[in-house]
Amino acid sequence: MTAKVRHYLRFDDFTRQEYEHLFERTRWIKERFKRYERYWPLEDRTLAMIFEKQSTRTRLSFEAGMHQLGGAAIFLATRDSQLGRGEPVEDMAQVVSRMCDVVMIRTFEQETLSRFARSSRVPVINGLTNEYHPCQILADIYTYGEQRGPIRGRTVAWIGDSNNVCNTWLQAAQVFDFKLHVSTPPGYEVEPERMVGNCEPFADPMSAARGADLVTTDVWTSMGFEAENEERRRDFEAWQVDAEMMRAAKRDALFMHCLPAHRGEEVAAEVIDGPQSVVWDEAENRLHTQKALLEYLLLGKLE
Repeated sequence: MTAKVRHYLRFDDFTRQEYEHLFERTRWIKERFKRYERYWPLEDRTLAMIFEKQSTRTRLSFEAGMHQLGGAAIFLATRDSQLGRGEPVEDMAQVVSRMCDVVMIRTFEQETLSRFARSSRVPVINGLTNEYHPCQILADIYTYGEQRGPIRGRTVAWIGDSNNVCNTWLQAAQVFDFKLHVSTPPGYEVEPERMVGNCEPFADPMSAARGADLVTTDVWTSMGFEAENEERRRDFEAWQVDAEMMRAAKRDALFMHCLPAHRGEEVAAEVIDGPQSVVWDEAENRLHTQKALLEYLLLGKLE
């Protein structure tokens, strides 16, 4: 009997115990990387990367990561594949998954990703959709642990748009049992059904940040919403993470941003370039956490 293929489409696809294993593997893999020690568990394995949405960090981290694990990565933009010409998602999944060992997709609709996964013979990873961005929060929570210890019981403040990154933080709060304060402008609120457990909405962003261990945000205008840019800049004006907001958080609070960032919009330059910011460690850790993820999906639990 063939084992069921594991996919990583949402953050809550994995348990806390699985994440703890991933973080242990991340630490080990990262230490080897820093010592320039070769580790090639995925030699002769191939990752297919399908991009309907452009990216710098997602492509670089997955492509470099697969290479560093001894495997190969193939980049496919929509224009390079039949997916952009109307081929059924299910047909493409059948073909790609017979030629590659794992697939990462960065696309618009979560349903497109889910349809692909249902027809795939190999693991599928969500590189980003309009609804979720699990690989980013995987790196963020690892980074917090690296800097401050376990995130369980801590308070995270999300300031800004109720986008895919925010939705993923909401899932992470349930998996890791931390408090999540969410503050969005009127008209941009999180859907009520997502605000469960230890997640709390705040009309005032300063109140959301007060006493937080981590303050995090994202651009005000996500990819696909560019037509709303000017309106959003007006609506989000009071939701900039600045030095005053960071002072409302705990003295040793960290600041995170998934990047790219717009200094002077969602975050002040003095914050993102300041001593509480860990955005560059956070960006680098995409590489290492995704290597642990690839290892786990392809080889299972290694000790």
